[in-house]
Amino acid sequence: MGGKYHHGDLRAELVRVSLDLIAEQGLGAFSVAEVARRAKVSPGAPYRHFPGKESLLAAIAATVACQLADKVHEAIEAESEPVAALAAAAGAYTEYLIERRAGMNVIYSDGLQGPEHAALHEQTRRLTDQFVMLCLTVADQPQDGLELMEQLFTQAHGYGTFYLDGVFTKQGYSTEVVVRKSVEAARVVIEGRTKT
Repeated sequence: MGGKYHHGDLRAELVRVSLDLIAEQGLGAFSVAEVARRAKVSPGAPYRHFPGKESLLAAIAATVACQLADKVHEAIEAESEPVAALAAAAGAYTEYLIERRAGMNVIYSDGLQGPEHAALHEQTRRLTDQFVMLCLTVADQPQDGLELMEQLFTQAHGYGTFYLDGVFTKQGYSTEVVVRKSVEAARVVIEGRTKT
């Protein structure tokens, strides 16, 4: 331990280690004890920064939402028209999920919906607002835009999950191929709901 962590550094380190653990083994393998072991601190040390497993998971989920929102923003900014930007955003989601094994499955984990997790809700809104604004731009009706956003998140998550579960790797698909397929599929769905 050697005094490496001080003035709140351990909090950030616990989140970073937790993200790495989830990326390596999936959300099901997440435990505070394993995070403490990997961070090389005592089993009780995380509880000085997080009251319980749920609060640590909320901090992890807020980080995921923030990183994902940043990645989606970059993808959107690289495109000049709404359909391409929205398809690229879906691809960015798929790519992040493959890289980090984290997406909406972490952000909407059980127990994280309460008002005590305001930082998570703020980052989640930032992520979904990027999608919803573009969806409302291309859709005929507001309800169509919301349904389009739901379809895009579901589809993008599905492509990433199929890769992580080995379905696509058995077919020899690389991450790049899966992301491209996600973008192409998103474009088909978007164009099906585009304003005429």
